[in-house]
Amino acid sequence: MTLDEIRMLAAGLGHPVVTGEPGSTGRFPDGRRYRVEIPSCEGPAVMAAVLDEASRRAVRVDRVSQGSGIMMLTDHEIGTMVRLGSEHDVEVCLFLGPRGAWDTGGQAKVSAAVGGAARGNAAVAASLADAVRACDLGVRSLLVGDLGVLELLGRMKADGTLPADLVLKTSVLMPLGNGPTAALYERVGATSLNISTDLTIGQIAEIRAAATAPIDIYIEVPDDQGGSVRMYEVAEVVRVAAPVYLKLGVRNAPNIYPSGQHVASMAENLGRERVRRAELVLRLLAELAPDLVDASVAAGSTA
Repeated sequence: MTLDEIRMLAAGLGHPVVTGEPGSTGRFPDGRRYRVEIPSCEGPAVMAAVLDEASRRAVRVDRVSQGSGIMMLTDHEIGTMVRLGSEHDVEVCLFLGPRGAWDTGGQAKVSAAVGGAARGNAAVAASLADAVRACDLGVRSLLVGDLGVLELLGRMKADGTLPADLVLKTSVLMPLGNGPTAALYERVGATSLNISTDLTIGQIAEIRAAATAPIDIYIEVPDDQGGSVRMYEVAEVVRVAAPVYLKLGVRNAPNIYPSGQHVASMAENLGRERVRRAELVLRLLAELAPDLVDASVAAGSTA
């Protein structure tokens, strides 16, 4: 059933769906409304598994993001991920290093709200060092969890220390729940906005009205970020948030950060399952709102 047919069914039973948020006219440079992001891609082996699963399921993956941090990868591992990204036209986004949740302080142990913050200027400097190292190895997309670090990276792009085309993507650990905050993040350098996981469609539309950068949003949310499964909202998300990355977490799954060989098979299996979840979401989008489906995705293009 299409989205209109579902709404008519609900209305006929006496419970109409109330809508009214404005549709977004924003698009990615290639004209698409949405892209697919697979998070927790913790190294080249996981990335290879994700790409293999995407090819098998005819799911186009546009971005992979990593959560363990650049400091947890060798130069060879980073180089391999960059090469795989280039070969498959997939953006590789790596998380910057030190963060509150792994530091010696105690607040992050009891509140996830400060889990991505850099504690002290030494942690800020280490994050900048991570950024320079990654860019020297060919990475052109960084995942940032601290507002001050974001502002400094924006300045480093402006003065030529970092590449002008570098993507600075805010982390879900940086709360983004309203338009003014989105505009602030964009002003200080963010070029991709990871919004809070529990927002209504109307609140997402408010953020889109305040910022032009692509939004990325969890359609299935990891347990430690709220655990919502929003598959039936995907059509409305695309309609109001474009350009938007549809990001797939997995509920009922362990946190694997920092990753390594001790959890290698689990990380790879989770990567494959995220691709399967993406297939489910894209099928549902095509059923609910075929008018929103991008032609390149409908044709079964793969990464």
